[in-house]
Amino acid sequence: MKRVVITGMGIYSCIGENLEEVKKSLYEGKSGIVIDPQRIDFGYRSPLTGMVNRPDLKGMLSRRQRISMGEETEFAYMATIEALKNSRIDQDFIDNHEVGILYGNDSTAKSVVESNDKIRDKKDTTLVGSGAIFQGMNSSVTMNLSTIFKLTGVNFTISAACASGSHSIGMAYQLIKAGLQECIICGGAQEINPIAMGSFDGLGVFSTNTENPAQASRPFDSNRDGLVPSGGAATLILESYESAVKRGAPILGEVLGYGFSSNGDHISTPNVNGPSRAMEMALKQSNIKASDIEYVNAHATSTPVGDANEARAIFEVFGENGPYVSSTKSMTGHECWMAGASEVIYSMLMMQNDFIAPNINLETPDEAASKLNLVSKTLDKKFDVFLSNSFGFGGTNSALIIKKMLV
Repeated sequence: MKRVVITGMGIYSCIGENLEEVKKSLYEGKSGIVIDPQRIDFGYRSPLTGMVNRPDLKGMLSRRQRISMGEETEFAYMATIEALKNSRIDQDFIDNHEVGILYGNDSTAKSVVESNDKIRDKKDTTLVGSGAIFQGMNSSVTMNLSTIFKLTGVNFTISAACASGSHSIGMAYQLIKAGLQECIICGGAQEINPIAMGSFDGLGVFSTNTENPAQASRPFDSNRDGLVPSGGAATLILESYESAVKRGAPILGEVLGYGFSSNGDHISTPNVNGPSRAMEMALKQSNIKASDIEYVNAHATSTPVGDANEARAIFEVFGENGPYVSSTKSMTGHECWMAGASEVIYSMLMMQNDFIAPNINLETPDEAASKLNLVSKTLDKKFDVFLSNSFGFGGTNSALIIKKMLV
């Protein structure tokens, strides 16, 4: 079995449009949550969101390339450019090596609605435009990026709700570990527009703390009143250790383990057993002890049941005197399909720069969370191994364990 390493990262999120901006926001505990006036006009119960600017790709891609891309793919393109650059992978390398792509995505709502609105208005399907079909498919990100970068390796989309980004990394890890691929672009993307989040808002799961948007996302806090939606994209380059060494690539970290499970329970309410089994599986595959984990980036989205059950699961796996824990969703909101990938990058940035980002807005931990070693203020702390949790609707769970590559 081959060792699997991370050689590049790229991020486009509400707390920064590149790695440097994001690192600064994480250290400062800076929130990216704002009020979106469009959501008020749209009829939302909660107008809060993590705002992400749509990039201008006119000088970067041809019109033919751009017409096939929806919002989520544009975000993913920006993140992937940064990741490839940091990995020192250029087009010549891609042209001469089998590079694959696995990307997490679970909606293209805006593209689908807009194309059908045109048809309803004009009563003529031919006027919808040649790019509509490619914008609207769930595999839009992978089909666009694979053709833009001329990738010839594995190519498919991971659709697993809010664990999509994490599962994409896990599956890339397994394929490289088994020797089936040498290098895979992986990550997660999430559209940010109001059309994509209306049904979520209708469930009444979003925070309504409009007086203080930056304080609206409160994972593990007893006074939380719901999550805040967000989005963007995050890309990681996974590679076999041999491939990375051969081309002199920067080795940022090593993926030690990937655990997964299904709750086999309620479609939207998480339980304790499923997440704990995913974490235990990741530990077993990593061949390390629970006490070796120094930091856990929690999935915790700022919902009462979800946060409490994850806290119980973390305590069940790690017990008393467990690792430091924080949820970066306190700053970013819930980045949904991208979250499992972005939170690995957030944790990697912390590990590279010897700090643990705070779980902001944490004033009174609930009963379950009070048993955890929660970080509420930025902690200057060197650590070498972390675990990142991601859970999604339908009871899908993913846990990744990553270790710093020590020189």
